[in-house]
Amino acid sequence: MRGHRRPVRVSGKRVLASVGLVGLLLGSAACGGGDGDDNGPAQEGTVEDVSEQGDPVEGGEITVGLEAETNSWLPGEGSFSNSGTTVAYAIYDPLIKRTAEGDFRPYLAESMEPNADLTVWTLKLRPNVQFHDGTPLNAQALKTIFDEYLTAPTSNVKNTLADVTALNVVDDLTVEYVLAQTNAAFPSVLTGSPGWPFSPTAAAAAGEDAGANPVGTGPFQFVSWQRDSAFVVEKNDNYWQEGLPHLDGITFRPIPDEDTRVSSLQSGDIDAMQTLRQSTVQRARDLDGVDNYEYLGNNAGGSIINSSIAPFDDLRVRQALAYAIDQPALIDVIGGTGLTPAATQYFSPDSPFYSEKAAEAFPTYDMEQAQELYDDYINDPQRSDGEPVGTDLAFTYRCPPDPTLNELSQLYQNFWSQLGMDVSLETVEQAAHVQNGISKDYEVQCWRVGDEQDPYVTLKNAFTEGPLNFTGYTSPEIADGLETLRTTTDLAERQEAVAQISLDISENVPNLFTGYTLTDIAVRDVVKNVDGWTFPDGTEGDGVPGAQAMWGFVWTTE
Repeated sequence: MRGHRRPVRVSGKRVLASVGLVGLLLGSAACGGGDGDDNGPAQEGTVEDVSEQGDPVEGGEITVGLEAETNSWLPGEGSFSNSGTTVAYAIYDPLIKRTAEGDFRPYLAESMEPNADLTVWTLKLRPNVQFHDGTPLNAQALKTIFDEYLTAPTSNVKNTLADVTALNVVDDLTVEYVLAQTNAAFPSVLTGSPGWPFSPTAAAAAGEDAGANPVGTGPFQFVSWQRDSAFVVEKNDNYWQEGLPHLDGITFRPIPDEDTRVSSLQSGDIDAMQTLRQSTVQRARDLDGVDNYEYLGNNAGGSIINSSIAPFDDLRVRQALAYAIDQPALIDVIGGTGLTPAATQYFSPDSPFYSEKAAEAFPTYDMEQAQELYDDYINDPQRSDGEPVGTDLAFTYRCPPDPTLNELSQLYQNFWSQLGMDVSLETVEQAAHVQNGISKDYEVQCWRVGDEQDPYVTLKNAFTEGPLNFTGYTSPEIADGLETLRTTTDLAERQEAVAQISLDISENVPNLFTGYTLTDIAVRDVVKNVDGWTFPDGTEGDGVPGAQAMWGFVWTTE
């Protein structure tokens, strides 16, 4: 039963992501003085009722329960979902990270500066940083990683880096990212796996097993990985940030079943857990002796539709699917009623890139309209699937094997069956589910969309040719909007471009939305400072977006 105190911290101030990006990065070496406030800016919406944090404590180990396993730990090969990214932050350091105010600043990098037309970005590394194998992090290491891994034909970030024509070595600690065209949002790319340096020496030695033997510069170094069981790391005694990490080690355990993860935390079998399920957030709030670090950002739940295959290449079918769903009913099923708002686009209502026009244009529950669109398609002699006139659609809807998602899938099935569609349900383990999305080996499946990156990066990945365009949808309107986002840092122009793209998505529905996702890292209250990470100069970081923590800053009092 619950005590009298609700230990919840909602972190994540909604911010003008990449507004003033160039000016903020110019000369922003992450050493020397901060912003004049040793404690960093207060986060809007923060509820300061977690347990007393106290001073850092050295030593101890914790176990973290993850929502899913990751297929590989090598950037360019690994499909890093939220669970994979939170593990990656233990073994890798991002070159660039986001502040609490939403600015993109150097983290592992010392500085990053563009030329006048934003086509060359010069990145300077910190001196004396070593990979876990003792080899140096230097300019040549970055070039080898870029040339041989990140842009290899099989790399899953090759499209993300498509604008980069070359990475040139300037001196031992300096490289130039040379772009084919102006890209105002490029630093945002280096917050993700293209900006997580790993030892090219170790990767070459491991060969095909490099993804199972990660070697980064992070606060912890790899010990062992038993797939689907445990990923173990230990303290990096040679870490470049003095005084970090605090913990001696962490064991990350994939526990896909939400009930099992919650009960494991309640019993003390694990010390921390991540969740992106709204019903689980509600349950975690009711646990005694547990602190919750919650974050509501641009991530939203929903479904993706494979528009590259018939019949989903026809707008009428996609719109019929959208008009037939009752969003409030879906949100109620996932436990988000009163917790999360209904989603209509890739950006939440408190984002500067939210569009009212797109919100109004996104289809709302209207079974009559859905039926009309569906009947128009199946009775069309020129229907794209080539089936005889009047033949009902039959397809499979896939989701990972979570009880809440199973119930959600059944509700989708019920909505669409009312139109005459024959919808089969199939459960797929998370890692395979992600791979199906990347390879477009699906018809319709549940998915999460949106993130905290610059809008250009988010929308380019989702709606241009490449492995991260899971729906296969592209359009001239989106291409035009992306061109504006690529070439300007002016906020008003960028907002208008995002609104144009969001409206196109609302009208052409390559994906469906349920609600924005409130994420949570729930911990036994002996685990401290989960969202309190800072840049080396003391600037406050962006907390725990997507239930992803910077584990080097965490300590335990037990």
